Amino acid sequence: MAAAGVLTGAIFATVDSAEARSKKRHSSQHKARIAPAATFTGASNYAALVVDAKTGAVLYEKNADNLRFPASVTKVMTLYLVFEDLERSRISLDSRITMSANCAAAAPSKLGLRPGQSLRVEDGIKALVTKSANDVACAFAENLEGSEAGFADRMTRKARAVGMSKTVFRNASGLPNPTHVSTARDLVTLGRAIQDRFPRYYGYFGTRVFNFAGRTMPNHNKLLGRVEGVDGIKTGYTNASGFNLLTSVKSQGRSIVAVVMGGRTGPSRDAHMRELIALNLPKAQSGSRTAPLVAENDRGSRSTRPAVMASVPTPLPLPAPLMPVREQQVADVPVPLPSPAPVASGATPKAVARALPPAEEPVAVASLPVEPEPAPAVAEVGQPMRWVVGNQPSVTGSVARKPDPVVAAVIEDREEAPARPVRVASATRDLDVAPRPAPTAERAPVRSGWMIQIGATTAPDQAQQLLSNAKAKGGAVLKRAEPFTETFTKGETTYYRARFAGLNERTAGAACKALKRSSVSCFAIKN
Repeated sequence: MAAAGVLTGAIFATVDSAEARSKKRHSSQHKARIAPAATFTGASNYAALVVDAKTGAVLYEKNADNLRFPASVTKVMTLYLVFEDLERSRISLDSRITMSANCAAAAPSKLGLRPGQSLRVEDGIKALVTKSANDVACAFAENLEGSEAGFADRMTRKARAVGMSKTVFRNASGLPNPTHVSTARDLVTLGRAIQDRFPRYYGYFGTRVFNFAGRTMPNHNKLLGRVEGVDGIKTGYTNASGFNLLTSVKSQGRSIVAVVMGGRTGPSRDAHMRELIALNLPKAQSGSRTAPLVAENDRGSRSTRPAVMASVPTPLPLPAPLMPVREQQVADVPVPLPSPAPVASGATPKAVARALPPAEEPVAVASLPVEPEPAPAVAEVGQPMRWVVGNQPSVTGSVARKPDPVVAAVIEDREEAPARPVRVASATRDLDVAPRPAPTAERAPVRSGWMIQIGATTAPDQAQQLLSNAKAKGGAVLKRAEPFTETFTKGETTYYRARFAGLNERTAGAACKALKRSSVSCFAIKN
């Protein structure tokens, strides 16, 4: 804090003595507020780091490498993977993500979609940035990777790829899990990486207001528009984490990325961040950037499965028409990840640190070819049936237990949740995009229960022929089932899925076994 005193003296060296005395008193109060971490947090989980984004130099740090709970700052990595899939054209901003019953049941803060409803990817991005919607984070995970647990594994692999050496993700939202941990240094690395990697999409973090289905939701980040140069990026809160804030500031040719973790309240956290910005931004380099871009060691950190969206184009390699669809068994490929030992429900990040193995480079996973219309489970003829039930809650503990007080009492981002929706004439500082009609939640067409799929083709009459052939070979079970075709589009080509609905688990299994005996490809899935 001596540096703070030198800075204050330099600024006010030319003022008259009366003003100088006033400024000196203000400087003493300022240093008293920022110096002791305990004054800010009142607890031992305080951590902070400020880095010059142009040079990579550390301007301020406290407990920067100690494990902490990231809470909703987790969603920065969730959006990192969403942006990655947008860049790779696995999805588009107009693709739709569908809400499962599992995700709809997520703890607040949430958007509140019902099971089966869907929203556009772009609206989902804004819901994470502004509302910090846990249900939408879960829906992104399930739609992009098949399950939230699988998506969390991908998040951890990506963390290693960008240099986050201590972070382990267990879900896409940051809701409490004793082994879902990070550090101030890792989060600043993530804040720099997402800007370097996705300049096209990073601007979403500057969204101040999100209008959806007649509701207006302001951004939880109270520094946006109130502190000069702040352009994002994410707040977070759980009972265990305290109040967290990851911030990016660009002003007067300088750029810093800073994080504060473990705040006692939202306002005290914000005030502390303001002080860190005021003290450290003048120290940052104003010239050209000398630090290299945050690079990825991307072995094994990308998804190897197609996104499962709500009847949306997914530009991936196209299959030959009339060929039965078969899934590559990517889910059966082991992916080495840090696997902490089971931790008691009251575990702290320090206890987790002892359970975690040293950070490792991700193990390269062979890139398997993926059909554009994969079955969740396709068995070859003569192989045992493998069932896949869509979107089940992920299991993060090794034993069942009652929710501990931390989990039961959590309300994500409680300090930022508005008492009631505020109606405004228009959103401010939103992205520069063409005006769109007000977004609404739409119900994706769904046939409930068990169904089977035979294949997909480019012609509706050929899809009907697939159904007729399958019905002739499927025995009595398929005679009572409902044959139907379902369209989807890839690129400029429309495809037709050939499916049977109206089954239960037993009859779906019997139908697939009968078809496989006749060398007809078949998979079963529960909607």
